Amino acid sequence: MSYLLYSLAWRIVRFLPERSAYRLGDLIAQYAISRNGRRIRRLRSNMSIVSGITSEKELDLLLDRAMRSNLRYWIDTFRFPAWDLQRIRSTVDVINRSTFDTLIDRGEGLLIALPHSGNWDHAGAYFSAEGHPVVTVAEHLKPERLFRKFLAYREAMGMEVFDLDARVTKRLRDRLHEGRLVALVADRDLSATGIEVSFFGRRAKFPAGPAKLALETGAPLITAHITYTERGICVRFGDRIATENKSVEEIVQSIAKEFEHQIAKRPEDWHMLQRVFLDEPSP
Repeated sequence: MSYLLYSLAWRIVRFLPERSAYRLGDLIAQYAISRNGRRIRRLRSNMSIVSGITSEKELDLLLDRAMRSNLRYWIDTFRFPAWDLQRIRSTVDVINRSTFDTLIDRGEGLLIALPHSGNWDHAGAYFSAEGHPVVTVAEHLKPERLFRKFLAYREAMGMEVFDLDARVTKRLRDRLHEGRLVALVADRDLSATGIEVSFFGRRAKFPAGPAKLALETGAPLITAHITYTERGICVRFGDRIATENKSVEEIVQSIAKEFEHQIAKRPEDWHMLQRVFLDEPSP
C-alpha cells in the first residue's frame, strides 16, 4: 500500500463503529482470497505445511481463518491509538508469566524471540504499560513517511524502536546491559546472514540476532508466542533457552523448535504471507 492508502485506512477504520470495522476486515480477507494473488497462494502453501492438512476443503477453511486473523491485526493497528490503558491491559492473558517475571527481575536484561503471530504490537504495549518498556527494531519501510508513521505508532505505545541499520546491534547490547526487555521477531531471514534450520521438517532460514545477543551479553533468552482470543490476545512464554556452551546455530534451531511447537497448535494466527521454506517453489 502507498502512504496515502495507509493514512486513509488509519483514519476511516479508526472512526467506524467497532463491529463494522472488524466486519470490513473480514470482507477484505474474503475478497483477497477470491483474487488468489501471489501472497494468498504463499499463505495457503505455508498453512498446508505447518498444519499438515491435505484436504483441500479443510485447507480452504484454514486459509479463511488465517486471512481473517491477518486482517484483524491490521484493523487492530488502525484502531489501537483510540484504545485506553484499561483496554490494553484487560484484553491480554499471559501463560508462564512466572518465567518472565523471574528473569526480568534479575536485572540482566531479557531477550524475547517471537514469530509473526497474533498481535505483537498489542503485547508490546501491554508489557510497556506493565512497567517493562519494550525495545525492538523495525525494518526501514519506504516511503520514509510511512516508516515514520509506524515508528511514531509504536513509540506512542511506550516502545523504543531502532531502525534496522549497522548500529542496531550495539544499541541492543547497550539496552540489555541496562537490564531492559528486548523483543525481536525471529521467524524469517532469507539474507546471506540467516541461519539454516529445520522447521516443520523443511529447510528454512532464521535470523542469528537473538542468539548472538544472548551469547555476547549473557542475557537470558526465551520465546513468546501470541495468539488471538475472543477478547484480545494470549501471550505464551516458553522456558529459558539454553545458551551456555552452545553455538549460534544450535540456539537458533532451539528457537525454531519452540516456534514450531506453538505455531502448530494455532496455525491461522501465524501471519506469514511470504516465503519461509527454502525448498518451496514460487506459488
